[in-house]
Amino acid sequence: MSIYFDNAATTVCGETAAQAVYTAMKEVYGNPSSVHRLGQKAAVVLDRARSDTAKVLNCEAKEVYFTSGGTEADNWAIRSAARTGALKGKKHIISSKFEHHAVLHTLNALEKEGFEVTLLDVYSDGLVRVDDLADAVREDTALVTIMYANNEIGTVQPVAEIGALCRLKGVIFHTDAVQAVGHIPVDVKRDNVDMLSLSAHKFHGPKGVGALYVRQRTPLNIFIEGGAQERGKRGGTENVPGVSGLAAALTEANERLEENAAKTIAIRERLVNALLEIPKSRYNGDPTKRLPGIINFCFEGIEGESLLLKLDAAGICASSGSACTSGSLDPSHVLLAIGLSHEVAHGSLRLSFNERNSVEEADFIIKTLPTIIEKLRSMSPVWEKIQKGGK
Repeated sequence: MSIYFDNAATTVCGETAAQAVYTAMKEVYGNPSSVHRLGQKAAVVLDRARSDTAKVLNCEAKEVYFTSGGTEADNWAIRSAARTGALKGKKHIISSKFEHHAVLHTLNALEKEGFEVTLLDVYSDGLVRVDDLADAVREDTALVTIMYANNEIGTVQPVAEIGALCRLKGVIFHTDAVQAVGHIPVDVKRDNVDMLSLSAHKFHGPKGVGALYVRQRTPLNIFIEGGAQERGKRGGTENVPGVSGLAAALTEANERLEENAAKTIAIRERLVNALLEIPKSRYNGDPTKRLPGIINFCFEGIEGESLLLKLDAAGICASSGSACTSGSLDPSHVLLAIGLSHEVAHGSLRLSFNERNSVEEADFIIKTLPTIIEKLRSMSPVWEKIQKGGK
């Protein structure tokens, strides 16, 4: 039996998206910049993908720029806003302590270039406080970049309120919406967003393609020199198969948003109620202000890597946090940001699922996980200490 509950890392490419990719590769293989018939046919497909993506986000097609994924989109947005601010003497950036490393590492690089970064607390519920943001905004603040939904614990931030404050203060607001798009309603106008990043492989699209929404009149620097593609901002022949798959997957996900969310939430609540019965378990993040399909638990007295190996041996694919830091032995920066100790954070488990998973799969996890935890705890001197009243 093989059960895949690691969809926050990546999803299987859906049939609709795969067919769109295949068709573009085999039948629309011209270069969109070419003036001949086949090139112009590819240009039409490219334009349609841009329009379909814009429709889901509730923006204009000319506000959508295609990228190689969420990491590139984050880098492009943050670096562009930083450079724009620096020209006006604004070199202060605000973010949160539990952003994806695509954001945090970019900010670290900018600090070395003379920018000042303020990282907001996210508290035990995994939520940014708008009042904290209001206190942090300064005259020299160039950018606020706060994720739409956290990739490890699944909490959804008050994005519309954050965007409204930024709009009032005249500060560019970027949100990494890689985990949110395709799973919950995202509307860039309603949410007062200036720039937004997304990635196709998080909602059953192909890997290696994403998009950056940029509100009209928001300055955007050239990211890749070399050609007039993406309105002169990102040189290089467009990935027509990739963007075709992105748009197809996004459109399909948006059409089934409510139906998919309802099914996913039912699985989530079944899992949460059962896992809370395990002694010394902790459900991380706000219980309601969250994505339908990400839950994160910590189990005291065990080590997360051992738990994952045991689950894999039982046919269950899961993770302890972001796939981008899976090679690190350090505890999750997300869990540390919400106030967990190193010892507790080391015993974390992220289960991420969607409408393609089933109640039967959830029940298998519910049956299997407590036995594995009990076995690991039986071999743990830390658990023995906890049982005797130690921390």
